[in-house]
Amino acid sequence: MSINWKEILHPKNIILNLVGVAFITLALKGFMIPNKFLDGGVIGASILLHEIFHVPFGILVLVLNLPFLYIGKKILGNTFVVQSLFTFTLIAGSMTFIHIDAVTSDRLLIALFGGCLAGVGMGLCIRSGSVADGIEILALLTTRKIGLNVSEVIFAINSVIFLSAAVFFGISTALYSIVTYFSAVKSLDYVTNGIEHYTSLHIISGKSEEIKFLIANQFRKGITVIKGERGFLPDSFDQKQDCDIIVTVVTRLELLRIKEKIVEIDPEAFMYIQYIKDASGGILRNKSKH
Repeated sequence: MSINWKEILHPKNIILNLVGVAFITLALKGFMIPNKFLDGGVIGASILLHEIFHVPFGILVLVLNLPFLYIGKKILGNTFVVQSLFTFTLIAGSMTFIHIDAVTSDRLLIALFGGCLAGVGMGLCIRSGSVADGIEILALLTTRKIGLNVSEVIFAINSVIFLSAAVFFGISTALYSIVTYFSAVKSLDYVTNGIEHYTSLHIISGKSEEIKFLIANQFRKGITVIKGERGFLPDSFDQKQDCDIIVTVVTRLELLRIKEKIVEIDPEAFMYIQYIKDASGGILRNKSKH
């Protein structure tokens, strides 16, 4: 596959990458490494090996991530490899040459703020088209070999890292490191997916026409109608009637307001939601009118 240099050198991607690496460096040097706190993945393994064998962290994070570039080349292409190599090199360089004093020694603050800063930084790197940690690439390959999903593979790898932390640094530090990891994961999720995570809302109601009008005209959302049948209850299984299943894609911020309005129209309306990873096209966002 050819390398898309236009994408790699796009100013937006470069800025996102630089800012992401800055956040990661601050998290590691200002919070985590001085207090022997671990994150998950390659960064966590690098911190562990750095503390045990005193090998420079910058060298470890670069060397340990390099094998994943070969895997990533087969899965995601050459452009991804070049962008990720740039990110790994920036992290190694910043960790080697930039000095940051420890911000705090409070363990809870380290776990929360260190994790959040690392997660935001990794999320920004992902938004630029690269990764700051090779564990997710490894997880993608492993799922094809042993049939586990990505989350299960990452959890298994990180469990080994955190158990090792318990052995070398004590159970308290290991537990705080788990808090650090989960705060990083949550922050990364918000940066990559946004606070307006899309949700698919399904509505079945006897007042479907009013609900369609509400969603389309008051909330300015697109709808899809699936023709179905309702009824088939345990005590009246033979009773059924045609119905419209209304489907619309909304954000988490819009979901509660829409559900409240639907209940006002039909308190007996049946609704269920499905969280979706990504959505594009159609009418997803309201456009401001000037």
